[in-house]
Amino acid sequence: MVPVRLTGPRLAVREYHHTEEDVDALHALFGDPEVTRHLPFGPSDREDCADQIELYLEEAMAEERDTYRLAVTRLADAEEPADATPIGQASLTLDGHRGAQLGCVLARGCWGRGYAGETVGLLCDFAFGALGLHRLTALVAVDNAASVKVLTGLGFRLEGGLRPGVVEDGARAESFRYALLAHQWPGAGTRVPAAG
Repeated sequence: MVPVRLTGPRLAVREYHHTEEDVDALHALFGDPEVTRHLPFGPSDREDCADQIELYLEEAMAEERDTYRLAVTRLADAEEPADATPIGQASLTLDGHRGAQLGCVLARGCWGRGYAGETVGLLCDFAFGALGLHRLTALVAVDNAASVKVLTGLGFRLEGGLRPGVVEDGARAESFRYALLAHQWPGAGTRVPAAG
């Protein structure tokens, strides 16, 4: 495995570590009902979060990696981003056709600071640069105006709505799908962020 390490002006995106700190940080994120309100699953307990990090590390070790679930940290929180406590999660799931679905979730205390836009921008640089992808998509709950604003601000375009699906707690949620092509991303093919 070549560890992914992406660095922006204020944030870094890195692989998870199977440490108490990273498990606690993921639980603080996915254990918060307000954070998971727009996700396809309800709040998770700490044991589930520990299991998730184990899964993330297994996915990272795959011979042909197709899933990237990464920790988002603030550069100001530690001298070395690998030592910083995660404040969110960034993800890319490759589809096998030079495309991927991306996702970004941040802790509630980090909302409204522009961190989501910076994180999604780092994912776009990585996807269109180092991974050589052609298309990115993102699914957004119809009532998640903040995520829509982040995506459209970065050039993603609405492709359409998805019929309601059943989520874990039995509630039905409708989503919009947004997409961005490599040629629509400024500097695609010319910037290759640090990855490794």
